Amino acid sequence: MWADEAALDAATRRLDEWESSIADRAARAQALSARTRALTGTARSPDRTVEVTVDATGLLVDLRLDEQTRQHPAAHTARQIVATTRAAHADLLRQLTEATTQTLGDDDPAGRAIVDGYRRRLDPGQGPPDGRR
Repeated sequence: MWADEAALDAATRRLDEWESSIADRAARAQALSARTRALTGTARSPDRTVEVTVDATGLLVDLRLDEQTRQHPAAHTARQIVATTRAAHADLLRQLTEATTQTLGDDDPAGRAIVDGYRRRLDPGQGPPDGRR
């Protein structure tokens, strides 16, 4: 009978550890979600005439044009806006990667999947950092 009780105690401990692990992962996922919702990416053009801010989903939420943009052709300003938006996306991706790594760790598969998903959405021309596609 003692062996059965020991096995039962061991199984109970394993279940408790598993439940604790799930609760910990859920808490870290909630913390990461709250952190990422608050992120924004911002960038300025090299000549500082264009400033772009994107929200946590990568959508443009602020665009500031310096008065000097009037001295340039519209096509030039448009190219600067597009390039600066890409730089804001890169800033957002950098922050998201940092937040994910700090919250879930470097080796967490869910964290890698989150970052890869953002990378595909924010920088569709780039694959994962190790070259997988």
